[in-house]
Amino acid sequence: MNSLIVSPSIQQLRALFRRDNLVVPEKGWLESPAEKPAAVLVPLVLRPTGLTVLLTQRTAHLNDHAGQVSFPGGHRDPEDKDPTATALREAWEEVGLAPSQVEVIGWMPEFPTITGFRVTPVVGLVTPPLNLKLDDFEVADVFEVPLPVMLDPANWRRDSLDKSGPKRQFWAMHWQSHYIWGATAGMLVNLMHLLRAHIELEAGA
Repeated sequence: MNSLIVSPSIQQLRALFRRDNLVVPEKGWLESPAEKPAAVLVPLVLRPTGLTVLLTQRTAHLNDHAGQVSFPGGHRDPEDKDPTATALREAWEEVGLAPSQVEVIGWMPEFPTITGFRVTPVVGLVTPPLNLKLDDFEVADVFEVPLPVMLDPANWRRDSLDKSGPKRQFWAMHWQSHYIWGATAGMLVNLMHLLRAHIELEAGA
């Protein structure tokens, strides 16, 4: 990966998600027997020092993804009209992030998981102050990572897991005491590629 460090502006982020190739067609939200639709919020917090990515640390007792770093989000409820509704509802329920503080700027392409979910990452700009209230059953902690750190290829590496069956490789990153990997890391790497390609395209225009 190119080592050029990218620090996008809010205008560049909005322009990226106005591109036609990032529009998720409505049919992508329809449930099929083999896939379970879900959505996560990718919260980009507007800090005075620059954009940060808000992430959660799941509690250790959960049956699924215990202790892992994740975005706020979950499976679609019947009343959710689209991925945005799911992502905002889940963010409110999990960490107390008010929908009124989130400017949704777009969706990223769907991300399939090995657990059978088809996840739509919903990208939103979040205006502080954050008066968060964590769901103690699901969320052990929340933390923020500077967006430029997430967009620097030098910070990502390929790790592997070989418990049973074929070895699986995945993207991973250490940030302070946190280990970011799995689907969350995959979506962040996708965001990195999309933003870097968009900024390089702008620079060459």
